[in-house]
Amino acid sequence: MNIKPIRSPEDHAAALSRMEQLWGADIGSPEGDELEILALLIEKYEDQHYPIPSSDPIEAIKFRMDQQGLTPRDLEPFIGTSGRVSEVLNRKRKLSLSMIKRLHDGLRIPYESLLSGVS
Repeated sequence: MNIKPIRSPEDHAAALSRMEQLWGADIGSPEGDELEILALLIEKYEDQHYPIPSSDPIEAIKFRMDQQGLTPRDLEPFIGTSGRVSEVLNRKRKLSLSMIKRLHDGLRIPYESLLSGVS
């Protein structure tokens, strides 16, 4: 086992290649231990160099609308009047905490998605 920190794209590629070779190793075996350590190192490197941006609350709402075939009118019980729904969907009005709670409870949109970017 020759484990070292991942500091460059080349190190990252080598670690991924080695991980592929070790894939399926038995847990607790020397190869399995090496695989586990490599996975942690790769995850740390990727979190630092390829962060995943937070989801956008409006995109989360639009995604759920698309999934369930909803129209803006269907959002009125959760957001308010048709004008307010339009303002929210067009990013002219921010979601209030009560809107977020109703959207979560009624449409099962995760809080994490709806609260993203809220300060």
